[in-house]
Amino acid sequence: MRSHTHDPKLRRARALFGALIALMGAAASARASSWEQEIDRALQQPALQGARVGVLVVSARDGRVVYERLAERVFVPASNQKILTAIGALEAFGPAHRFETTVYADRLPTESGQVGWLAVRGGGDPSLTSEQWWRLAADLRLAGLRSVTGAVLLDDSAFDRHRWNRGWGTLTARAYHAPVSALAANYSSFSVTVRPGSSVGAPARVEIDPPVPYLALTQTAMTTPGRGAKLTVRRVREQTFERVEVSGGVGVHAKPEVFYRSVVDPVRYAGAVFRMQLEANGIRVSGEDRPSPIPDKATELLRFEGKSMSDVVELLGKYSTNVIAESLLKAMGARATGEAGSWPNGIAALQQHLATLRIPLGDHRLTDGSGLSRSNRLSPRLIVTALQRARGSFRFGGEFVSALPIAGTDGTLRKRAQASTGRIRAKTGLLDGVLGLSGYAERSDGNEFVFSILVNDHKASDEAAMAAVDNLAAAIVLQPPGLSGN
Repeated sequence: MRSHTHDPKLRRARALFGALIALMGAAASARASSWEQEIDRALQQPALQGARVGVLVVSARDGRVVYERLAERVFVPASNQKILTAIGALEAFGPAHRFETTVYADRLPTESGQVGWLAVRGGGDPSLTSEQWWRLAADLRLAGLRSVTGAVLLDDSAFDRHRWNRGWGTLTARAYHAPVSALAANYSSFSVTVRPGSSVGAPARVEIDPPVPYLALTQTAMTTPGRGAKLTVRRVREQTFERVEVSGGVGVHAKPEVFYRSVVDPVRYAGAVFRMQLEANGIRVSGEDRPSPIPDKATELLRFEGKSMSDVVELLGKYSTNVIAESLLKAMGARATGEAGSWPNGIAALQQHLATLRIPLGDHRLTDGSGLSRSNRLSPRLIVTALQRARGSFRFGGEFVSALPIAGTDGTLRKRAQASTGRIRAKTGLLDGVLGLSGYAERSDGNEFVFSILVNDHKASDEAAMAAVDNLAAAIVLQPPGLSGN
């Protein structure tokens, strides 16, 4: 019998098959190269010229690197740092954890519902809004409280008293520079809405939300001709309140303008919101608000549970709220040490939780939880590693991924990356000259990627630079014809 090994027809068939496989591989390689060339072209956009740009894209399926550029270099990450803070908080507390705000009094309410003093201790909940403070007050009413004859004591001792991180540089009154406190309301910020008066020369109409006496309005803004507006909104700290000064002019045909500002004293502000909601529930308060530790002889009236950690992380991811990130960082520090939460013990706790998840920081640098500081240094490689570990976590992976903004749909990406609508979930980042976009991308063939884009030292406008980064992300989502299965 003749061996098949020496069959000339079989050898020719095998040679043809091998050549076909080689051609298919070359074609696939060419298509992959074409995809990489699209990313390279996106990096050549004018808005990115002269900037330092780090990019890493890996396959979500097997971790294979499909594109990289300066992936090991460290960059100022801006709010991409919140990725690490969110992962650390979910690892430390779990997605179902709820921060507690505890209310005490000198005694249980009498038959008429009266107590002497009332005290509230903040548990570090960064998501308490006016609506939740109303619910807390309503629960006190259900517990029988009707009047407080003495003071309302405000205890924020769960965190230290350093309200702003030294690495933030020059502080402003903008809401993103809100102070950090264990007892807070409305992200330690408020809004001012300015509308034109009924006619030219009339005073502008100004509303502060929430309408608490702690925010005292001084209004000199006037109604001017046309549709334009030139307004200034300042807040000035007084001894027991803050003065909100609104000046300038707003056109008689102008649309309402909304300004968001931070408070200076988050504890007194939270006390004012609490008092407003007590009174809204028919609970009279006769005394003053006073920052104070809880007296030794105190009777607990209520433990109020806030939003779940998964909801808090979603607020952090979708809207990039700095004060949430910093509060979570200090809460991690307090939990780890049993002492007042601070930036130093919070950073140490975050590093430990990241190490547990096999996210080694090495020479990377963390200064805060939000990324506001320009002293932070992260690489695309580290961020991609963190995103991979989070996605693969059974404990909190689903909650983390769902907390990221969706391109062209919601959060900080609602009006961005519309060429990639629904195909990118990613955390944004923005400081002067700094941009970041890191997360997950899906091609139309179902293949998924984990990516990080960090841009430092760009000279373009924020709008132009963000558009360039969005185009770069769109190039990642782009699927070259026939590349399915890579």
